[in-house]
Amino acid sequence: MGTEATMPVTRVKICCIASVEEAWTAIDHGASAIGLVSEMPSGPGVIPEPLIAEIAAALPPSVGSFLLTSRQEAAAIIAQQRRCRVNSVQVCDRLQSGTYEELRDALPGIAIVQVVHVRDNGALGEALRVAPHVNGILLDSGSTALPTKELGGTGRTHDWAISREIRDRVGVPVFLAGGLTSENVAEGIRLVHPFGVDVCSGVRTDGRLDREKLHAFVQAVQGTGGCE
Repeated sequence: MGTEATMPVTRVKICCIASVEEAWTAIDHGASAIGLVSEMPSGPGVIPEPLIAEIAAALPPSVGSFLLTSRQEAAAIIAQQRRCRVNSVQVCDRLQSGTYEELRDALPGIAIVQVVHVRDNGALGEALRVAPHVNGILLDSGSTALPTKELGGTGRTHDWAISREIRDRVGVPVFLAGGLTSENVAEGIRLVHPFGVDVCSGVRTDGRLDREKLHAFVQAVQGTGGCE
């Protein structure tokens, strides 16, 4: 007897949140996590750490508060989380000093999510190397090789076939990011089957959170089997 498999719930993470009001708008529209961008070499959405802490403190415990950090030293990331008091840390660059084990030991109960920028098949090897040490991986379309690094918010998609292979092999939750909009997110979910999707520019107009775009994005995710 044939039954069609149900697509698992896809979480929605709204990034580049700039105020408590924006955070609650995202939550009210179905977001289960928000991204709070600290100092970056480039890209949108950067806000000061005191504001990150204010927004994180205003959220219910069930909502993921992700600190996006460009720091590459475990000690600096630990110190930043303690200032901002978020429940998740999104490491947007490669860790150069210290270890993921140091992060986990110093930040019990805090989720560690590593960004892997998908430029070519080398992203698979990078994802496989870090996966055993983190709680999740976020696949984005930036580049750490440019003179001014792009660590997110590029508005570009990448090769989702590579993302699907990463998702199939890493054994930890995977978020899909990079150039997602209400027009393409359902296709991204269909191809990659991520744990969650992450969006910044795709739900904004002139840098501000756009309720109509946000509603359309979440509706598109729900159309694939639901969001949480």
